[in-house]
Amino acid sequence: MDVNDNQHFACGNQSAYQPTTFSQAVDGLLSDIRDATPKASNFFVASTRQIVSENETVYAIAQCIKYAKQSICEICMNTAYNILSVCLPSMQGRFFNMVCFARYSKTPFFNDNQTTDITTVLKGYSSRRVAIVAAAIGGVVLFFLILVLWLLRRWNKSKKTEQGTPDLKEVVYYNYKDLSLATNNFSKENVLGKGGFGEVFKAILGGDNVVAVKRLQVQHAGAKKEFENEVKLISNIHHRNLLRLLGWSGDGSNPLLIMEYMPNGSLDRFLWGVQRGTLNWNQRYEIILGIARGLVHLHDEFHFKIVHRDIKSSNILLSEDFIPKIADFGLARFQPEDRSHVSTRFAGTLGYTAPEYALHGILSDKVDTYSFGIVVLEITSGRSSTELYGSSTCWLLEDAWKMYENKKHINVIDETLNLNDYKHEHVMKIIEIALLCTMSPASDRPVMSEVVSMLQEGKSSAKIQLTRPTHFLRYEDRRIRINHTNPMDTNATQKLHTDTETTN
Repeated sequence: MDVNDNQHFACGNQSAYQPTTFSQAVDGLLSDIRDATPKASNFFVASTRQIVSENETVYAIAQCIKYAKQSICEICMNTAYNILSVCLPSMQGRFFNMVCFARYSKTPFFNDNQTTDITTVLKGYSSRRVAIVAAAIGGVVLFFLILVLWLLRRWNKSKKTEQGTPDLKEVVYYNYKDLSLATNNFSKENVLGKGGFGEVFKAILGGDNVVAVKRLQVQHAGAKKEFENEVKLISNIHHRNLLRLLGWSGDGSNPLLIMEYMPNGSLDRFLWGVQRGTLNWNQRYEIILGIARGLVHLHDEFHFKIVHRDIKSSNILLSEDFIPKIADFGLARFQPEDRSHVSTRFAGTLGYTAPEYALHGILSDKVDTYSFGIVVLEITSGRSSTELYGSSTCWLLEDAWKMYENKKHINVIDETLNLNDYKHEHVMKIIEIALLCTMSPASDRPVMSEVVSMLQEGKSSAKIQLTRPTHFLRYEDRRIRINHTNPMDTNATQKLHTDTETTN
C-alpha cells in the first residue's frame, strides 16, 4: 500500500475569533492526544481543552487501528499532529490514513462523559520523547511516512494465521494457503456471488466459523487500487448497516478480503430472484430504513464524508435477521468537507447512477441519495431498474414517475405483497420519498439524514413539489457520454469519453 494514497486531511473554512489563543489551546490538546493515544487502551483517546478567553471548549479525538504495533501508532500520531497543526487557526481539522485518524473541532462531536482520562497516561512522559516529536516537524515527516509503510509491510509478512474464530474487533491478517483450503481451492460450489472486481466465496475457518472471502481479479484495471481502497475504508468503519471487514490477505496472485458472512445473501434475490415474494412489507420498510442509516453514517457520522458510488440491490446483503448491510466499498471515494462535490471519472452501475455523475463526472453524496431512491423503488415494486417488465416500454424510474403524475403510484407496489400487510398511505409516502431522492438537479434531493427523518417520523413529501427529471439515464445507454469540463454545456451529451468504466 502507498501511504500517500491512503492519507487524507481536511481543514475547516472558518478561522477562530482569537486565532492566537485558539491555536495555542488546540496545539496543546493535539500534543496531548498524540502522546497519549499510543499508550491508551485500544489506542483510543477523546479529550477536551478549555479556551479561557473565549469561554468555550475545543474537542479532539484520535485512534490507531487495533492491530497496529505501539511504535507504528506513535509514528502515525506524530504525522497526524504535524498535519493538523497546519490547519490552525481553523476551527476544525481531520486527518485519516490506513493506520490512524485524528480530529479536532470547536463544535462538540462526542459527549462529555465519553472523554478519556489521559493524565495518568501522560504522567512521566519523558522529555526525550518530546524532543523526538519536535524533531519530526518538517522534512522528517516524509521519512516517517515511508517508515510507516516499511514497518507495516514487515509486520504483516511475519504475522501468522489466527487459529479458531477470529476476533471480530480486529482486522486479522490471514495466510493465503489457509484461505484457499477453507474455500476448497476457491471452488465454484463455494461461490456466493460476484462484485465489481471479483468473486465472493463461502469459507469455513476453525471448524465452524463461516466467513465470506472476496477474491479480487487483478487483471481488471485498477483492481489493486480498489483492494487497497476497500481495506482502508471498511477496516475503520463500524456500523450495524455496513458490512464488517474481518481480515485480509496480500499473498497469492489475487488479494483477498475476509468479511462477515450474510446467510441470506443479497437483496436482489428476494426482490426478483429465487426468493421473490418472501419479504413482507414491514421487512422491506426496515431494510429501506437500515440502508438509509448506513448511508448517513458514511456521509455524516464517519470521520470523513464517504460516497459509496455503487449503491444497488446486489450490494445490499442481508443477515439472518434480514438486517441490511451495505457492501462492496471498492468504488467508494472521500469527499472533502469544504467542497460540495468533486469531479472524477465515472465508475458505477448504470440504472442506479445519478445523471450529473454519469454525464459530467460530478460526484457528491447526492449521487448515493439518487441510487438509494432507485433501490427503494426496487424494494417497493419487486422490479429491477435495469430490466423491462411485461409490455412496458419504460424502465422502472420512468414508470414510477408516470404513475405518480397520474396519482396512481400505489400501482408501483409489488403484486406479491399481501394486501392486508400494508397501508396504502404508508407505501405511497415511501414511493414519494424515493422519487424525491431521484430529482434533478442534485440540489433538489434531500441529504440522507433528512431521508431518515422522513422515513421515521412519518413526514410526508406532499408539501414538497416533486418534479420529474428532464432526462432519464436508461440502462440501455451503456455507452455513457461524458463532459467533465462544463456540466451546464448543452452540447455535453455530444462528447464521448472513451475511458468511461462501468460495473454491471
